[in-house]
Amino acid sequence: QVQLVESGGGSVQPGGSLKLSCVVSGTSLFTRYTMAWYRQLPGNQRELVARLEGGFPTAGEYEDSVKGRFTISRDNAKNTVYLQMNMLKPEDTGVYVCNARYVGSAYWGQGTQVTVSS
Repeated sequence: QVQLVESGGGSVQPGGSLKLSCVVSGTSLFTRYTMAWYRQLPGNQRELVARLEGGFPTAGEYEDSVKGRFTISRDNAKNTVYLQMNMLKPEDTGVYVCNARYVGSAYWGQGTQVTVSS
């Protein structure tokens, strides 16, 4: 069973940085998974923040409000995907959830809380 475990959330002041991690277990095909970070919204909706294709991609895709501030990356040797979050703003506050997709399957982590406040 594929499992995703996030870490790295916390509370920071505006302008600060955090690095989220998501470790994927239960699969030997991690390199083929498209990995993404979502932000949980009210009403159980999720907003895509960043996505990185499987294999050895050169760049990720980003939601407009985080372009230039957030960077998604992966370490295939560690089955881990990261989200480096710089120049954080109060509107970045939320629960960040890791997602893994391959063929017709999708898996979700439990999420990690990010709070940006002065």
